[in-house]
Formats: sequence, C-alpha cells, structure tokens
Amino acid sequence: MSTGMDEQSLKVEFLSRVAPFSQLSRDKLESVASISRLEKHRGGVKLFAEGDPGDKFYIVVEGKVRVGRQIVGMGEEALAILEAGQYFGELALIDEGPRSADAIVHESCVLLTVMRADFEELLMLNQQLAYEILWEFCRVLASRLRNMNDKLTFLAVTTKF
Repeated sequence: MSTGMDEQSLKVEFLSRVAPFSQLSRDKLESVASISRLEKHRGGVKLFAEGDPGDKFYIVVEGKVRVGRQIVGMGEEALAILEAGQYFGELALIDEGPRSADAIVHESCVLLTVMRADFEELLMLNQQLAYEILWEFCRVLASRLRNMNDKLTFLAVTTKF
C-alpha cells in the first residue's frame, strides 16, 4: 500500500478498487474500512485449513495466497493462486459452515481482513450497505457456481470417452 496517507485512508482507497466494494459510496467504504484490519504474513503460513470454523474474510493487498484442498493419496490440489485485489473466505461472512479449502500464504503478503461478527454488526446497522455488499457477493458466487458446473460437465463428458 502506498505511503503518505493514514491507514484508514489507505484501506478506503484500496477497498474502492475491489469488488464487492468498488460500487460503494465513500461513507460506506469508510464504514467497511473501520472494521477491517491489516495483517502481514510470511510465505508458507497456513491461514486456515479445510474444516476449520470460518470467522474471517480476506482480501489480498500485496503478495499471493494459494487456496487448495488435500486429495487423499495425491497431495494438495491448488484451486487458485490469489493476487492483489482478489478475495477469499467470503463464505465465512455468509454462513457459519466450516472452511471448504485450505489457504496458505504463497508469497509474503499483506491482507485486509474482516471478522464475521464485525461484518454482521455493520450490516445490521446499515441495511442499504448490507444489500449492496451481499448482492455483489451473490453475483460472484453465481459466477463461480456457473464455472464449476462447466468444469463438472466437461469432466463428465471427457470421462465417458
């Protein structure tokens, strides 16, 4: 993150460039930034494991994070390498289910994080903000579901031959 601004202003500026926050007004961005925290991690650190309780959402500010799953007898299957501006762990903000994959710091990184409890409290206080953010999450999740359906269809077709 650039220097010359206070941390709150830096977080607001960063959030303004990241979906699902990019369409929010300045005051709404400030509300989200106020409940977020910056975390620094070195490469190789496991942020969470599949099955862990989900209580935090992450946005990559700098560096890279690898999201993957352990496949019995095969090792890790990397699902994505996430870079600056990409986010993960949003399901933890929506439901109380366990993590669906592992997240490991691929390269030293800075992450912007939001705890579920803080997020829920913010959304209860501002229903318009809740609508805008959750609608964007729905769009992203729908896109991911469509991509997964395409991959499953491809696998089903190719394994028949």
